[in-house]
Amino acid sequence: MTIGIAVQRAGTARAAIAGLGAVEAVGRGAIGGFVSLAALSPDGQLLKLDTQRGGAKAILASAGWGALETARHAVLMSSGPDRPEPLSQFTPADPAAGLMTGHRLPNMPRPDGLPPNMVALAAMAKGATPTRAIDAALSAYPDLDAGLIVMNLNGEIALSNSLSVDARDDIGSALVSDPSTGLAIGVLHNSIFPHSAMAQLAVSAIIDFASPGDASAQQCGIGGLAVREGDMLRALVIHPGTDRPVAFQSCDADWRRPEWEGCPVRRGDPVIADNRVVGRIVQEAYCILRDGTTIGTRGGDVVSWVERDQG
Repeated sequence: MTIGIAVQRAGTARAAIAGLGAVEAVGRGAIGGFVSLAALSPDGQLLKLDTQRGGAKAILASAGWGALETARHAVLMSSGPDRPEPLSQFTPADPAAGLMTGHRLPNMPRPDGLPPNMVALAAMAKGATPTRAIDAALSAYPDLDAGLIVMNLNGEIALSNSLSVDARDDIGSALVSDPSTGLAIGVLHNSIFPHSAMAQLAVSAIIDFASPGDASAQQCGIGGLAVREGDMLRALVIHPGTDRPVAFQSCDADWRRPEWEGCPVRRGDPVIADNRVVGRIVQEAYCILRDGTTIGTRGGDVVSWVERDQG
């Protein structure tokens, strides 16, 4: 019936939407309708945005989207269309405490009249950790139809379901934290299929948006490059002053046959300048070679690299 996503790091609102968009593109079920999004700007301002229909694409097209671009904390909840207003009830937040999301119905009151997401938010405002805030909201009421994702101002994320939601056979979850990059992600969902794959898909899309695996600072066309004989199995040789490509290098004589095809450098192969490894290939190209010289490609004719392993 719903998916909840929480992300911590610069640009997280857009990253969270990237995760939702991936789920919408692949999955089927309770998606593509409402989105309620809450975020905190770097100066602690609470930012809200929502839509009843259209999912990730609609929220990105909203007039207020630009204000969220620099947010470092973001949560969203999404499902089918036409949910009760205000949609902000699904993602309550306190600039002095943190942000809430989840799945199922965390906005519906417990037997004591208090919505679980508001109970968790109030607990954090009193100093509770995200984990303890969830316990305060869910532990006494195992039959609640709710799961919570809680994020504090330090970017710490916790998530959990009530016992009754945990018993469902269509749920998924993911919790990721990478201190080296500052990226933290939490995902809960149900009624979106194939349910066993959706949480990891959302996480993968978020990570790829935050740190694209094919991002590179340098690229070049490789038309006309020859494969020189050298000590390395495969390498790209560049000019040390201009970074322009000079040649490929390989100890494998196959590359200098009258006719040959393949990738003279593959992802991860070294980039060399003045006989030093100064980078690693990120994007490769499928080349057509004649007598060791590139005369064409099948697909793109560009290779790219990042600066690594200098020395």
